[in-house]
Amino acid sequence: MPPEAVTRFAPSPTGPLHLGHAYAAMVAAERAGAGRFLLRIEDIDQSRCRPQWEAQIYHDLEWLGLRWEVPVMRQSARGSAYRAGLDQLAALGLLYPCCCTRADIRAALSAPQEGAPLGPDGLTYPGTCRMRPMSEAGPNDALRLNMGAALAHVGALEFIENGPIHPGRHALDRDWLRDVAGDVVLARRDMGTSYHLSVVLDDAAQDITEVTRGADLFDATPIHVLLQALLQLPTPSYYHHTLIRDDTGKRLAKRDDARAIARYREEGLRPEALRQRLTLSAGT
Repeated sequence: MPPEAVTRFAPSPTGPLHLGHAYAAMVAAERAGAGRFLLRIEDIDQSRCRPQWEAQIYHDLEWLGLRWEVPVMRQSARGSAYRAGLDQLAALGLLYPCCCTRADIRAALSAPQEGAPLGPDGLTYPGTCRMRPMSEAGPNDALRLNMGAALAHVGALEFIENGPIHPGRHALDRDWLRDVAGDVVLARRDMGTSYHLSVVLDDAAQDITEVTRGADLFDATPIHVLLQALLQLPTPSYYHHTLIRDDTGKRLAKRDDARAIARYREEGLRPEALRQRLTLSAGT
């Protein structure tokens, strides 16, 4: 990475950081090189985020030997930026309100002729509310991107992947975006935004030059590149790294408290030993 590289680690304070988080933070810091390594707290889900988990994030990362710039960006303070992004997309006629629940979507896709494709967010939305105007949007509605209309606003798009699994230049598959990713949610009813929208706006606000994250998010990248084009934001390069898994091959989750960084620290493991273990687990 060049000296001017800017990377970030963006955890959610909804539980203890586990070994997968430690590896993700290490990768981001390493990819920054002599550039800037930033921390972002993704706390838009206020129903699950807790101050004690945020405090432990700082403690765990410091124990690992990582240092970052301050002040730390917190998503809970960026509501106006997310509203401005939504207003920009609405002005282009690309948003519509949606009142469908997950059960509604499953029911709509149960007919054999519909099929049930799976995109990055799960079942592909069948477009039930697509014709609703924004003037009907209420507090209990989510806001969805009209993917077909969005694609009509842009030309050919691509992104550069520097990670070990899918390296190279990737052109966006418009058919996949329309038929599989579908009309993704950009604002959830209880948050005012969604991961897809917030990550794009936050990365641009922090001048991120390379987004590092787990390989499980590779399929979400075309959605983000499309949003960057629609919002006239720069497209960074991407580095999707290997996921850390348990002995059975299962991806780690925050419910796996036995693999929490704090547990290893309390047991007396040195941070150097943990870093070495993670490097070997990832095969790097």
